[in-house]
Amino acid sequence: MMRKVFYLWCISFFTIHGIAQEQWDYEENTVDLKYREDQFYFGVSHTLMQDKFKGYSPYSFSIGINGGFLRDFPINQNRTIAIAPGIGYSYLNLRSNFGLSETNEYLMLSNYKQSSLSLHSIDLPIELRWRTSTPESHKFWRVYLGFKASYNFNNRFKTTTSSYSIIRTGDMNINKWMYGAYASVGFNTWNFYVYYGLNSIYKNEVFANDPTRLKMLNVGMMFYIL
Repeated sequence: MMRKVFYLWCISFFTIHGIAQEQWDYEENTVDLKYREDQFYFGVSHTLMQDKFKGYSPYSFSIGINGGFLRDFPINQNRTIAIAPGIGYSYLNLRSNFGLSETNEYLMLSNYKQSSLSLHSIDLPIELRWRTSTPESHKFWRVYLGFKASYNFNNRFKTTTSSYSIIRTGDMNINKWMYGAYASVGFNTWNFYVYYGLNSIYKNEVFANDPTRLKMLNVGMMFYIL
């Protein structure tokens, strides 16, 4: 069911984008005093894991991709301050020496080829926005502060070594809801993005007598259109 919802969301996203682009082409030479900004977003990030297990070591690039729609509601007369609630999708691929044994138990790996945890989530962000935009220009400074609730609808853990390969899906110890605060700061196209998870990835202890349960710190770039 969630997969069908995601596919429908993707179709709607690109359809709306096409219609909005046609409208922008038509009105590009007019001045809109009731303009809205940055209603579609796309971001790429790298995860720097916090609250790590003893012996935890990342490897390679733990990529994060997110995108969606934010409805811009200006709250002052010159439209430089706004509130923007929205909806989006995010994908995370977390790579480290944390993995699964042949018997499907958690462990810290010493010799392995690959071990990664993939998370797919529906995001519900809300932002407080400040910018230097004007009706005549779409090049401006922005500082956006946000809070995001993410519903994890799919998770997949894969470990591959020289002697075995194992996959675990639907891990019930992974939090269905994850929360975090973020900021996006930049000028025109390029915006620095940072997100800090307020709760952990895992609900309960992963290893006995070790209270750490992994939290995310994501850093990357955010891009906005329309």
